[in-house]
Amino acid sequence: MAASPRLAAGIVQRGPGTAAAATEAELNRMAELALHRGARSIAIGRGRSAGATAAAAAFARRWESTGGIVLDVVTWPEQAASWLRQATRFAAADPDLWVMAGPPGGWAQMTRRLLWSTSWEPARTIAFAALGTDHASGLVGAGNLPGLAGATADGGTWTVRDGQLHRAAPAPSTKRPVQPLPPREASTSDYRA
Repeated sequence: MAASPRLAAGIVQRGPGTAAAATEAELNRMAELALHRGARSIAIGRGRSAGATAAAAAFARRWESTGGIVLDVVTWPEQAASWLRQATRFAAADPDLWVMAGPPGGWAQMTRRLLWSTSWEPARTIAFAALGTDHASGLVGAGNLPGLAGATADGGTWTVRDGQLHRAAPAPSTKRPVQPLPPREASTSDYRA
């Protein structure tokens, strides 16, 4: 990365700038991706647009209905001095999986700060369709995002690997409802003093 994680305003403003509300197929695929990765606890990070707010809220409801736990929901602005406070809080949740939604510009600024200043890992993160674009990954640099994955609006998937964004068409399973998590047996790590 450069001397600062902050992108110049002119770079951020190019390309599509809003996050649309998530589709049912997208929400189903996001839940399937999270369950497939074995996640139980998640932290949600989102921009403050109406679409990102709706997508994050719908996913949180769906996740909790499967028995999953939402540890934190962190919002970030499209413009900020550094995004350090939001990035630190988001990474500190240390969930099984991070979930991200928002317009590409603010997401790119937040993600660059996460990479620059925290232990956040792209490979432990899934994101909504608005972030699975060449424009969005290009703002951060796809080479900095190995393993980042997400759902497309039609229920397909996208993944960043080898410095490139790869897309896969939806599978027929996007039409079935997401199954709840199986009950978990308590362990000593569940009891903290």
